[in-house]
Amino acid sequence: MKQRIGMIGIGLMGHGIAYNLASKGHPLAVLEHAGNQPLDELLALGVTTRTTGAAVAADSEVVILCVTGSPQVEAVLTGADGVLAGLRPGTIVVDCSTAIPESTVKMAQAVQAAGGRFVDAPMTRLPKQAREGRLNLLVGGEAALFETLRPILACFAENITHVGPVGAGHRMKLLHNYVSLGSIALIAEAAALSEAAGIAPGVLVDVLAKGGGGGAALERLTPYMTTRDASNLQFVMSNALKDLTYYTEMAGNAGAERTIAEAVAATFREGVARGGAQALVPELVSLLASKRR
Repeated sequence: MKQRIGMIGIGLMGHGIAYNLASKGHPLAVLEHAGNQPLDELLALGVTTRTTGAAVAADSEVVILCVTGSPQVEAVLTGADGVLAGLRPGTIVVDCSTAIPESTVKMAQAVQAAGGRFVDAPMTRLPKQAREGRLNLLVGGEAALFETLRPILACFAENITHVGPVGAGHRMKLLHNYVSLGSIALIAEAAALSEAAGIAPGVLVDVLAKGGGGGAALERLTPYMTTRDASNLQFVMSNALKDLTYYTEMAGNAGAERTIAEAVAATFREGVARGGAQALVPELVSLLASKRR
């Protein structure tokens, strides 16, 4: 028998996760929410809906969260009619959101106090890979619980890494996103200067790709640098700024150096101010180029 799964957060990433779970035979119930992507395709696969987090949890052996950040995770779990209000003994809560690790540990304790179990399993990659069932997952939690969950996680993930205890997954996600977004910010700033200096974008891409600037960040930015096509990196700038803010908070709590991280965050903060919260990350190239005019 496939385990019954509840899911909260059917956005760009969550929709792909839900599609793969349902198409692989898991009974799935999702929370109705204005921020969801259209549910028609999921409903055709037999997915059902619930109006509260408590109702989602009451029918589920596993509850997956895929929301924006820590405030949303805390509200979904502990708010009125939240998940904890309907949690059954032994239910596993899997948090695929990007969150502040200290909040994650606090939420894990709340889930455990309510009789459930908890892992953090944030993801890397993009909506395209979510749809294809090829996400990367960074899992924090007990090793035995990780193994129990692996078959479910494998429905929507290609690479699944057990990072350590609860909170380690979110710490690793913030480290990953800092390096990824930091690399993108660096290349975007260089691309803006390259345009000002009269160097053709294709030439810059070619030289970087053949030298020390090659890698995933350049590959994701290349369509925008050369043709202003932002579809290769569908990640909004406000979410990037949120992740970087979480990273600098984590670094501050650890007493770690964060000078470069704060500069990267400031770059994205200006990008949001100039382009709006829904501007896509690749647009940072043109926003930085327009700053000099």
